[in-house]
Amino acid sequence: MLVQNSPAQPLTFLRRGQPVTLPAVPPDRTLLQVLREDLHCTGTKEGCGEGDCGACTVVLGEAVDGRLQLQAVNACIKLAHSVQGQAVFTVEDLAVDGQAHPVQEAMVQCHASQCGFCTPGFVMSLFALYEHTGGGQGVDHAAAQAALSGNLCRCTGYRPILDAAARMGQLPCPAGARVDEAAVLRGLRTLGQPAPEAPYQRPATLQALLQARAAHPEAQVVAGTTDVGLWITKQHQRYARLLDVTGAAELRRVETYPHHIAIGAAVNLTQAYAALVAERPSLAAFAHRFAGLPVRNAGTLGGNVANGSPIGDSMPLLIALGASVVLMRWDTKRRAVAHRELRLEDLYTGYRQNVMRADELLCWIKVPRPSPDECLQVDKVSKRFEDDISAVCLAVKLRIDGGVVREARIGAGGVAATPVRAPLTEAALTGQPWNEDTVMAASAVLRDEFRPISDMRASADYRRAVLGNLLRRHWLAQQGQRGLRLESLDLEALA
Repeated sequence: MLVQNSPAQPLTFLRRGQPVTLPAVPPDRTLLQVLREDLHCTGTKEGCGEGDCGACTVVLGEAVDGRLQLQAVNACIKLAHSVQGQAVFTVEDLAVDGQAHPVQEAMVQCHASQCGFCTPGFVMSLFALYEHTGGGQGVDHAAAQAALSGNLCRCTGYRPILDAAARMGQLPCPAGARVDEAAVLRGLRTLGQPAPEAPYQRPATLQALLQARAAHPEAQVVAGTTDVGLWITKQHQRYARLLDVTGAAELRRVETYPHHIAIGAAVNLTQAYAALVAERPSLAAFAHRFAGLPVRNAGTLGGNVANGSPIGDSMPLLIALGASVVLMRWDTKRRAVAHRELRLEDLYTGYRQNVMRADELLCWIKVPRPSPDECLQVDKVSKRFEDDISAVCLAVKLRIDGGVVREARIGAGGVAATPVRAPLTEAALTGQPWNEDTVMAASAVLRDEFRPISDMRASADYRRAVLGNLLRRHWLAQQGQRGLRLESLDLEALA
């Protein structure tokens, strides 16, 4: 529900080992606004306001299974109340008694600090990497590039920044510079939770979440707010009530069964794709290209699927894998949980529209486990290799036996109002010999199966041509042709 003036509620989080409480924070206020405007911590910068540039990167700490989990996120689209009961680290928190943190010192020594606007974001992404690697140990350029995939340098200074990432582990660590996990966990246990009827709710259990949804079907549902955050910062929408699914403990798990894995709707994209890659290692490169790391750390797979954007990269892959979704609600008459399951491609009815009832929530994504004869390829085509939105995404899963295509499942994004399956192309492949003639004929069918639009990312003709070419690429890869993807090229050898 859109409103002119949102109600407010208290917000408490841990910073520098001490609780910070703000008495009245509107539910749709961002963490960046709280840091810069309410706490006057202006070291964290405001750049794009949409989670693309990384100037606003901060690190959040949360207790997960008795351990401290640290993750870099974009403060500009992170709603402030989503960090209730968590620890917040900003660039202003790293130095100890005036002595620079090893990350900061490495940036200085390697001349990696550029204009200063995006530098705080780079420092915080490197701080998260420093902590994850036990003090920056074993960090090379590849690891640094992965950690900095959500940060854009406006001064073309990437080489010295990567050098700083490699050097930070070699510098002495001042006493107190490393995060004291035990102390932070003790501090987190002292922080309270909001009242059950607060305008921003983050229930701790699935039942409480479904009951809150039944009580407030008009509330805007949020998860990582990597899209809803843009509605607030770019479209200036305001919300009186928000329901956050990420607190429900049951939905923060990945569960493995004999025939499928079940990914909870609150599992972030980093962890969800790690689970998918563990089942299918060939997905590693595709997973890396899903947005930047801070977005993957905040966004959830359930949110990506429920959002239903036609250019969301998860859905074409999940459609090709034969995934289904579990929708749940609280049945007030029976006072029990009700659920239904449907194929992912049957969830959508139109542009960002779906079959969910007002009181239903998408709670699980069930993904079949791979079969030994499965051939899977997923391709993302975008203007920028990292941290960019697809013009076209195509996922193809084939089962080939005796040189004949026995089964085909194809999911596509960027070519229709919703993520879609390609049944005509599947039919053109199924039962046919797996050879170049079949591939060329099926490519022609795929080009004509959809009617994409022209926009800022690509023309309709380009999208149709790419669809067919990607299917042909799948064939060429199956025949052992090398050099079909940028990430597979040895650029040093070509120099």
